[in-house]
Amino acid sequence: MHPVNTVPAADGDTLHEECGVFGVWAPGLDVARMTYFGLKALQHRGQESAGIAVGNGSTVLVRKDEGLVDQVFTDADLKAMPGKVACGHVRYGTSGGGGWEGAQPHLSTINDTIIALAHNGTLVNTDAMRRELINMGIPFRTHTDSEVAAKLIGYFTQETHRIREGIASTMAMLEGAYAMALVREDAIYAFRDPDGIRPLVLGELACGKGWVVASETCALDIVDASYVRDIEPGEIVKISDDGLESQQEYRSATSSPCIFEQVYFARPDSVMGGGTVYSARRRMGERLAQEAPADADLVIGVPDSGLPPAEGFARASGLPFGEGLIKNRYVARTFIQPTQELREMGVRLKLNALKDVVAGKRLVLVDDSIVRGTTMAQIVRMLRDAGAAEVHVRINSPEVRWPCFYGIDTDTQDQLISANKSVDEIRGFIGADSLAFLSVEGLLASVPPAPGHCCACFTGDYPVAIPEVFSRGSFLEGYEPTNLTDPSPTALMSVQEVADVLEVCREESENAWGHEVVGASGRGEQEG
Repeated sequence: MHPVNTVPAADGDTLHEECGVFGVWAPGLDVARMTYFGLKALQHRGQESAGIAVGNGSTVLVRKDEGLVDQVFTDADLKAMPGKVACGHVRYGTSGGGGWEGAQPHLSTINDTIIALAHNGTLVNTDAMRRELINMGIPFRTHTDSEVAAKLIGYFTQETHRIREGIASTMAMLEGAYAMALVREDAIYAFRDPDGIRPLVLGELACGKGWVVASETCALDIVDASYVRDIEPGEIVKISDDGLESQQEYRSATSSPCIFEQVYFARPDSVMGGGTVYSARRRMGERLAQEAPADADLVIGVPDSGLPPAEGFARASGLPFGEGLIKNRYVARTFIQPTQELREMGVRLKLNALKDVVAGKRLVLVDDSIVRGTTMAQIVRMLRDAGAAEVHVRINSPEVRWPCFYGIDTDTQDQLISANKSVDEIRGFIGADSLAFLSVEGLLASVPPAPGHCCACFTGDYPVAIPEVFSRGSFLEGYEPTNLTDPSPTALMSVQEVADVLEVCREESENAWGHEVVGASGRGEQEG
């Protein structure tokens, strides 16, 4: 029996990341339990479903279902999944819908070998590949882009007899954003898209007992692993009894990590670009105070991601910082529908104003973004009902005016209030006394320096080409996205054409990783 997902109304005005990925290779340790706690640390990245796959040396076992991590797994489940390697996934569905079948990791078979794939991100060119694979007789159980990737890896591995080459061949075809962890019975592979849009980090367990890969460093901390480095864009990392091996397959000229990881998605204690996300958000607030000061008595933030920038705004402006909103931390995804009256209250299911703090005060209210505007309107109304004299809204990111195709659930521009209204019109809609957003330049100056960032949701500059069939109907009249680079020539080829090209390449050069063979017997064996 699978519960039906229902989302509080306030969630409809929040940007959602697609998912979180965790993987561990640690012979002799309880890898299923470690993955459970790693997923708990990444629960903020997805609350619709959770899953764990464990390789025990001979096969791969999987347990997944709809719900939060502690709703899906019991202690008995974890005890029944011993092994040496595991990967896990928490999902917020954006591509292909939800339900049990959409939960990950996705299982696929390569002859007698089972693989499990966990994917964070969105692929933009899978429709044609899915059709071709179906025509080849390869069955699909879902409409997700992640299953297409799993099936491609399986197909190319059967063609090449090497999982590493199956992954590399699949990477040659995929366009979009992906950070993936794949387990077989005795090894784990981790790899990222060439633009590095979605994050993936590598950690080492204490005393050299194993390795961990995760979407964020906060998941390393919970299992006592130390951060080693980021998995590089376009890199494939394999961890097995032979140790850690790495090969750089593909890389774009300039990496483009998603800037919204720093603004909202990542936990504030995670490290990105050499510093904590908390510090970056505090700097955003400081810059925002310089760009858009306000004459006020108190600065408050919208919990949780609005608190660090509110602190920075207060410090830079010389205003006191206070806690004016209390968050109900036990309201996340819920499978029990509220009454219609409670649903109409919307944000009050999650937040409540501290009347003694805000009454009679001129407030600066800091939040990370305004998407559709309905939640902010409710918060402003709540503060006024609590007696606030003025509410000046400050947003520590630029206006979200463009849809995202790389793993955030804003795929049409008509959902975005900033694409439809001016700043003053938005101010009137939310009922604020004033409204200002951080500039793109100010945001980039607040995060650790990097060769590049994906700021497409603010600027319309998309680092990876979006096929017309994928983006059809996404843009409003008068909006023309810029910097839509042409898809790579390989991505325009068919599955069979790529297989033919790779066969020629294999005849001309030796495999740099040796020969990891998956033959008709199914078990991967090391030659030499």
